[in-house]
Amino acid sequence: MELAAAKLIGAGLAVIGVVGSGIGIGNIFASFISAVGRNPAARNDVFPMTMLGFALVEAIALFALVVALVILFG
Repeated sequence: MELAAAKLIGAGLAVIGVVGSGIGIGNIFASFISAVGRNPAARNDVFPMTMLGFALVEAIALFALVVALVILFG
């Protein structure tokens, strides 16, 4: 197998982490909307944890993207 083909396959496999991140972000905001729908008074208590969860899950997507770029251009 040529090196260029191996790099493309490796970068494609590294980006699979972005799919999981998208699913995680969807779950976080679905739970947030459900919680606020059930108890609107708790919005101010739930929102900071929602943003923290979003930031942590988004960081995983960024790490996957960086790994893919390192494989491609490294």
